[in-house]
Amino acid sequence: MNLPFEGITVFEMGTSVAGPFAGKILAELGARVIKVENPDGGDPARKWYPVLPDGNSASFQSCNMDKLSLTVDMRDDGALARLRTLIAETADVVLQNLRPGAVERFGLDAETLRRDNPGLVYCNVGAFGAGGPLSHLPGYDPLMQAFSGITDLTGEADRPPSRVGVSLIDLGTGMWSTIGIVSALYRRLATGEGGVVDTSLFETSVGWITLPVAELAVSGKAPKRNGLRGPIVAPNRGFQASDGIHVIVVATDGQFRRLCEALSCEELLDDPRFTTGPDRLANELALAKVIGDIIATDTRAAWSERLNAVDIPNAPVQTVEEVVAHPQTDALGLLRPGEDGDMQFVGLPMRLDGERPATGNHAPRLDEHHQQVFDFMKTPA
Repeated sequence: MNLPFEGITVFEMGTSVAGPFAGKILAELGARVIKVENPDGGDPARKWYPVLPDGNSASFQSCNMDKLSLTVDMRDDGALARLRTLIAETADVVLQNLRPGAVERFGLDAETLRRDNPGLVYCNVGAFGAGGPLSHLPGYDPLMQAFSGITDLTGEADRPPSRVGVSLIDLGTGMWSTIGIVSALYRRLATGEGGVVDTSLFETSVGWITLPVAELAVSGKAPKRNGLRGPIVAPNRGFQASDGIHVIVVATDGQFRRLCEALSCEELLDDPRFTTGPDRLANELALAKVIGDIIATDTRAAWSERLNAVDIPNAPVQTVEEVVAHPQTDALGLLRPGEDGDMQFVGLPMRLDGERPATGNHAPRLDEHHQQVFDFMKTPA
């Protein structure tokens, strides 16, 4: 498979998740990604829980496969000079999410590096963004969930707010960083000039509340957390089946009619409280009580079969174990074996010409490719 970024060289000065996840996407799409690490332990994510037999953590492995590791002691002026030479002579992209001010202190900032390599695309991945009163602060995914309002929107109405159960902000920022880098590389084809891409955890988190912000702008009120009860249409919530929770979302009058027929509650079709979408939303609690009593009588699998047969959008609330074992996951080849075949990792959630880009090379040991990088670049070590 010919990958789109073969021949592109990326220097990643990234730690934790957001920056490395962007580097992972580029690596799996064919780029040569050189992960620049501190020789004193490298990326802290290497030691996160759980740790694999090779010493890397599962988190580090999942975000750093297919990369090369090069250690550089930033306190060593000679090592820094060699790194700048490598970037000037060979880099297409530099990607960094170090603490605010670090790259400027080491002379590895965009302005300095692009002076010697005008075609360089430089991506800054920050916490609060490139400007403003908080731009100097570091940050992590759960902090941005809290700061952006996502935490306040998540959870049951009568319980404290909850964080989202996945690293939504980190992974989303990695995606936006990749989109920015790809956009700048595409522009470079026409202009010959690189450029600077700025992304941040905060900007990503505010991006995720696009619809709540729009609702606030129009109605004057922001939505409140309602657990598995969703906004806009009804029914749009989770219902307790006999073996777990099943989510049903009905967005049209036709779907509502078919739902009533599938649940053998056609009398709802003649109830004026449920005639139109706005009617159903205004009387959602009463509608949910009737539907919930019916859903409770059977299993999630049984309801999936019946509702899928009449084209009603629905899904069981699954555990991670259930998702990994599901035939749909297997059919799409979403899980890819690691290099030793003993573990599985999620591949890129996209396919090119019907093929998912291959995943599976191990995440590098610290400084594993030091000599290889310098040999490849034909630069004296």
